[in-house]
Amino acid sequence: MLYAVLCYNSEEAVFSWTQEQDAKVMADLAQVQQRWSAKLGPTARLMPTTAATTLRKGDTPLVIDGPFAETKEQLLGFYLINGDDLEDVLTFCKELGAVNPGGAYEIRPLHYFANGVLPADATAPRVSESA
Repeated sequence: MLYAVLCYNSEEAVFSWTQEQDAKVMADLAQVQQRWSAKLGPTARLMPTTAATTLRKGDTPLVIDGPFAETKEQLLGFYLINGDDLEDVLTFCKELGAVNPGGAYEIRPLHYFANGVLPADATAPRVSESA
């Protein structure tokens, strides 16, 4: 199943790293990504929220500078991974977390749309009642 791994962290902390600290974290993450390359799809590191623009829907759409919400942690990037199951993706996230200081990973199962069409065999993932 295809999963999105959304990477959250304190933007203030991450963007205050020195070039050397940032390069070390990115190199360590690249090693994890290399081990998982057979299952990984596109990954992206987002620019700071100060570079964001939000379109608020309504009768008259409103375009504003900045992110959608004020939060302590910001969405800083994402991975797409074709995991065998949730446990497989959790293992990947634990490896990322071991080399990436702070933050959290949110895992979401995805339905893949091709040209706006959801495949006929797509089903909603089951959610454990104990979760």
